[in-house]
Amino acid sequence: MSPRRSAPISSRKEPQQARSANLVAAVLEAAVQVLAQEGAQRFTTARVAEKAGVSVGSLYQYFPNKAAILFRLQSDEWQRTTTLMRGILEDEALPPLARLRRLVLAFIRSECEEAEVRTALADAAPLYRDAPEAGDARAISARAFHVFMKTVLPHAASGVRRRAAALMLDTLSGVGKAFSDQPRKPAEIAAYAAALADMFCAYLVQLGATPEQPAPRPTRKAVAGRG
Repeated sequence: MSPRRSAPISSRKEPQQARSANLVAAVLEAAVQVLAQEGAQRFTTARVAEKAGVSVGSLYQYFPNKAAILFRLQSDEWQRTTTLMRGILEDEALPPLARLRRLVLAFIRSECEEAEVRTALADAAPLYRDAPEAGDARAISARAFHVFMKTVLPHAASGVRRRAAALMLDTLSGVGKAFSDQPRKPAEIAAYAAALADMFCAYLVQLGATPEQPAPRPTRKAVAGRG
């Protein structure tokens, strides 16, 4: 028996005109609302079209099925995460471990802010997770972190860097999901992210990363000047 092929999840076409772009944007906005309100089990193209105020036929011009809509939402989330990661990890104005701390806080905060939709997307993942497009998107999301690992562990073997990257990405994703399962206050988020970053930094230092430099203590002259 030949293996079952996954349903197509790529968009049928990309909008070329402002009107078409507005239609796709309305569909995606409506999809987020339906997903948050109805959950993955009751998510249908008909409900999305109704919420967006467009016909199902118009929706099908751009998305062949509900899996394509859900995958687009997931892809957009992955793209936002990749942009966030790259913006922080490529900031050479900060030492590598300081970038990592900033990334952990930004990621955990983002997970908490988007917990409702992220949970619903996780429930819908069986519709698209085995499709080749999903694997490609996940690989792109992880690439920025692997590049960063060359900066933070320049003298480590490539296998060590790969293992460290996989461990940290899996941990960040797993604990972010678990922590964001209930509402959190900003102070809770900051404290949790700091503790997680402490663990990551200690692990990387053990592997050969340059330790963090303590913040400089104010001089007597500076203290006197504030008096």
